[in-house]
Amino acid sequence: MKIVCAYSGGLDTSVMIPWLSEHYDAEIITYTGDLGQSDADLEAIRAKALATGAAQAVVDDLRERFVTELCFPALKGGALYEGQYPMHTALGRPLLAQRLCEVAEERGACAIAHGCTGKGNDQVRFEVAAQCLAPHLEVIAPLREWELTTREAEIAYAQERGIPIPVTAEKPYSIDENIWGCAIECGEMEDLWAEPPPDVWRMTADPAEAPKGSTEITLSFDRGVPNAIDGEILPAVSLLERLNELAGRYGVGRIDMVENRVVGLKSREVYEGPAAVVLHQAHRELERIVLDRATQHYKMRVAQDFATLIYDGLWFGPLREALQAFIEQTQERVTGDVRVRISAGGARVTGRRSPYSLYDDGLATYADGDTFTREAAEGFLELYGLSYRTWGRVRRGQGAS
Repeated sequence: MKIVCAYSGGLDTSVMIPWLSEHYDAEIITYTGDLGQSDADLEAIRAKALATGAAQAVVDDLRERFVTELCFPALKGGALYEGQYPMHTALGRPLLAQRLCEVAEERGACAIAHGCTGKGNDQVRFEVAAQCLAPHLEVIAPLREWELTTREAEIAYAQERGIPIPVTAEKPYSIDENIWGCAIECGEMEDLWAEPPPDVWRMTADPAEAPKGSTEITLSFDRGVPNAIDGEILPAVSLLERLNELAGRYGVGRIDMVENRVVGLKSREVYEGPAAVVLHQAHRELERIVLDRATQHYKMRVAQDFATLIYDGLWFGPLREALQAFIEQTQERVTGDVRVRISAGGARVTGRRSPYSLYDDGLATYADGDTFTREAAEGFLELYGLSYRTWGRVRRGQGAS
């Protein structure tokens, strides 16, 4: 029996290799996808997997695909779960699950395994994706069945077997990072009143220690996709790396929220997403001047549904394809520049322009050159308020105060 195991080298997946070998008498093949983790050393990860007991270790550089096929479509859709979370983890799982299934089929495996917990969202994302793409494969979730019910027990299991792990009992944080953002949970952060410890942050500096003053940059978009900083055209991955470094240096992109998980519980989540936060803000501002009122308002409702769909692990379902088709249509003229001023802990839009802008100086101004026909407002208000005038008259006739 061969099992392809999603492998990051973190606590859960490090323990999974020997545990699966012992309990399933199987040949373990690990799969690792590089989505832009800051400390991703693919060769070191491969060597660790083999040293821990894997028969084979497959690694991929997925950064370009991740950014262009998932992050930027989510950006164009305005997808922020519950209005805040850019969903770096939720966006990474579909691509990892897809490659996990492909490697399983290439290597003749009959099952895949993941290191997701029984109360987390990621189990949904991996397993629903596998059901869509490779329904014949068995899915094994060790964390739902093994005896290691706490992170402390996992740490002890690893230490007994000499397995190197990136956490300790003193700092039992769970960290998931890629180029779109970072999630940190567990430890003292499970107390809603406790401030995240200073040592948990990976992508952002403490805003209190950020450089003095501010810096201003211009972000350019072509049909909804960011493609340049200060006029310099950049490949997708390079653009995110540069913006992460710049905004992160000023402490921009920290998010501390209590969110509603798919499985029905609330969870305190601490996120970082310097580039994602700035790009969403800039993209939204460009849409404000390019989209007509009805389309902009409707797209805001679609953005909520699109974000929830991604968060819920339904990337490979038919609804995502349908919503994305609508989103792509709205982005045809989302082209232009947005100027952003970045300072300690925040980013503020200071300018926007587009060849497709619907902003009309003559209609908007209150100074000389005003082209708005004021007399037309009277007739507009007569008709616009007609139903309310009728309602008010009837209500008064019934004796309402």
